[in-house]
Amino acid sequence: MTWFDESRLDDEIALGAADLRLRTLAESGARVRREAGDAAAATATAPESRPRAVIAAGPDSRLLRAVLEPFCPVPFVAWPGPALPGWAGSLDLVVVLAPVGSDSGAASAVAEAVRRGCQVVVACPPGSMVAEHAEGRYTTLLPTTTDDQLATAVVMLSFLHRLGLGPEAHADTVAEALDAVAIACSPHRDISINPAKMLAIALADANPLVWGGSVLAARAARRVAESIRRSSGRTALAGDAEHLLPVIEAARPRDVFDDPFADDGGERRPVLVVLDDGADDPLVREQRGRLQAAAAERGVRVELVTAEAGGEVARYASLLLTGTYAAEYLRLGLVD
Repeated sequence: MTWFDESRLDDEIALGAADLRLRTLAESGARVRREAGDAAAATATAPESRPRAVIAAGPDSRLLRAVLEPFCPVPFVAWPGPALPGWAGSLDLVVVLAPVGSDSGAASAVAEAVRRGCQVVVACPPGSMVAEHAEGRYTTLLPTTTDDQLATAVVMLSFLHRLGLGPEAHADTVAEALDAVAIACSPHRDISINPAKMLAIALADANPLVWGGSVLAARAARRVAESIRRSSGRTALAGDAEHLLPVIEAARPRDVFDDPFADDGGERRPVLVVLDDGADDPLVREQRGRLQAAAAERGVRVELVTAEAGGEVARYASLLLTGTYAAEYLRLGLVD
């Protein structure tokens, strides 16, 4: 039977065994700075004119859509498959994130874009399979050296901002936000003052329901839920309010006379994890209110993760890294 030993979260030996994964998280800010610096130093030929439309192709296209769609002055399409829409042609700009340069789907997308004569911007490792397929007269290559999806996205977003196709996404601001999370969630910080360790403890005996109100917070919620599933092998759901409400409402109401130490037959109650990036949209407030009201009615615990960094991408990065740290601490505390 698997159980959660919270003492492992402050145990030097247990933390040492997880050092590689935790160190990788701690270096997130450094990777953003390194990738941004390498891309800025590269000589790149920018598209000569404003495109008719921007197509974000490949498996990571949805993150670009979440950031760019509200700001892009031309039609924007996210196309996660390996092919392109039939209308894409020489008047359009195709952007591709390929932090893993051996991604066959991304290679197929850029090869088709080059064949059709599209303007192409691809962020990938130089010399990789994707880079080779992207070679063409109208291609801009943004060189990357890690497989960090967020760092690669920041490189692309910064370049598109210079073209007037998206909002500012300062690499330094994103990196500073990631550094702040790494300090707050460091394995060397005690449970009592470590937000990721406290969140991991809250998730230990629960089925997490992760919700973010804004488009980017919702994207972070899906990524955090994926991390929890990978680290624990347990159910973790992320979705819109209407998807999570039925799960909360189906929870057995908590009885104030229940023995808190009793075994409920291994049943894990839901816990609502709210990722708050400061979005003040009326719809976001209304959905959050409905979720919290339903949770209060059924006795479902609510955990709040906040981000106060400057800039939407920096807040997204902060929420994502905090949730990923929590998932790693959940992995660390689970023992057979």
